[in-house]
Amino acid sequence: MKRHLTILLSAVILSVLGFTPTTVAAQNVKDALDAKQRSMVAIAALSGVGDLDKLGPALNQGLDAGLTVNEIKEMLVQVYAYAGFPRSLNAITVFQAVVNERKAKGVTDAVGKIASPMPSNRTSLEFGTDNQTKLLGRHIAGGIYDFVPVIDEFLKAHLFGDIFQRDVLDWKQRQLTTISILSGISGVNPQLQGHLGTSLRQGLTPDQLRGAASVVGESLGKAYADNMNQLIDKVVKN
Repeated sequence: MKRHLTILLSAVILSVLGFTPTTVAAQNVKDALDAKQRSMVAIAALSGVGDLDKLGPALNQGLDAGLTVNEIKEMLVQVYAYAGFPRSLNAITVFQAVVNERKAKGVTDAVGKIASPMPSNRTSLEFGTDNQTKLLGRHIAGGIYDFVPVIDEFLKAHLFGDIFQRDVLDWKQRQLTTISILSGISGVNPQLQGHLGTSLRQGLTPDQLRGAASVVGESLGKAYADNMNQLIDKVVKN
């Protein structure tokens, strides 16, 4: 009886303060990501859809949250792999302007580390094949990759080799970037669902994925968050 009264009193207090169970749950999910991760989601999602007006403030927030200049550069380079060169180049142009404006105001942002040199004893294709297998949990072959072998080589050698081998971002950060980019692109639910599963394999939790969806909703709109949450539910269930 005492426990029920405590729960009821807590609910009344939260209601008076303007919080409902839904808003509390949403805040808890969002809090599963730290400030840097939330900024990464916003930057990647806005870059992917090309919303440059909102991107500028998001980039400023990301730098204020502790993302380094090189971490953001690396994210925007990765944008081209999933949303194309035009989106990537536009986002980089906005970021260059943001960095210059901050410098003019006397703000000193951490540049961050640069990518380690690629070992010379292996090819990008060899690195990429291993990286893809580790990321996805299995060797990828057959199907469309036999139908168009060159796309298999490009994916393995360039995306999973040249890009994913770069250590400015770790794989968990790269997956967070990827799902955020894909969240705003229509017609790519199979790829988004696949990368949500890969994100879980790389250590992101279901709550962190839902937190990313929450930030996507704030950045792009509720429909994008709802779509992402539906796919998260499928991935978690499976």
